[in-house]
Amino acid sequence: MPYDGRLLAGVSVLMAVVEAGGMARAAEAVGLTPSGVCRAIARLEARVGVRLLDRTTRAMRLTDEGRRFYERVGPHLEGLEEAAIEAAGSRGAVRGRLRVNMDAFLSRMTLADTIGGFLDSHRDLRIELIMRDSVGDLVADGFDLALRFGEPPAGRFVAAKLVETRILTVAAPSYLAAHGRLTHPSEIARHACIDFWDAANKRPYEWEFRRGEEVLPVEPHARLMTSDPGTMLDACVAGAGIAQIMQLGTQDWLAKGALVELFPDWNGEVFPLYAVYPSRHHRPAKVRAFVDFVVATIRLKR
Repeated sequence: MPYDGRLLAGVSVLMAVVEAGGMARAAEAVGLTPSGVCRAIARLEARVGVRLLDRTTRAMRLTDEGRRFYERVGPHLEGLEEAAIEAAGSRGAVRGRLRVNMDAFLSRMTLADTIGGFLDSHRDLRIELIMRDSVGDLVADGFDLALRFGEPPAGRFVAAKLVETRILTVAAPSYLAAHGRLTHPSEIARHACIDFWDAANKRPYEWEFRRGEEVLPVEPHARLMTSDPGTMLDACVAGAGIAQIMQLGTQDWLAKGALVELFPDWNGEVFPLYAVYPSRHHRPAKVRAFVDFVVATIRLKR
């Protein structure tokens, strides 16, 4: 296929549509009308000979061929953009729209009170923090990255572990006053517990305790289950039962005595936080800056 400048222009429009998550927003980004974007995509599809997008009045999604095309050309187009930025002397510019797939706990407990300062430092950046139960399809959903606790999902992703946080077993003083203090994890089965529903893996969170090389799995007696960490924390503070929580973001509850750690010598279990990227070789400055900000914030709060 000979070089055609319109092919490159069409690819640029396709990238804008995927990253913006729709025709209208892509039109704003590339300076075209929505109908102009549709025509550019149609010309690109005619040029390559396959349908790249499934479009309805309500939704837009890459076809399988479109996803493969996007993943192949994305790194090259980003390389062109980085080369242009570097030639202009602004390789480290943090700007544009950053769309992040993340869970509610990390957003609320760790980033909510610090994200404003990050935005103040990068006036040309707009951030979208979208709460999702799972990573899903980052490319089709227009995400620059996902932040997820636990092991990264299988698939065509690039995952990098950022930090780890300990898992603590806690209860409110009111619960312990009513039901007695526990001395060993094996006693958990005789107490009311608050279980956490792992929506990404569609199962309850598995309780286990670690002390050095020793691992002790425990089956909790859970009369309450929730998929929201905030609800679990609030219910635990109110004395509804024993819960396992991440140390990250909950230190204040422990420091002020609203929660009591039950087995400090059995807190060897850790939970990793991963940054999950689409299958691309290059990461824009806005992504690198945001990930650095997340890591620095977490380290301050651990």
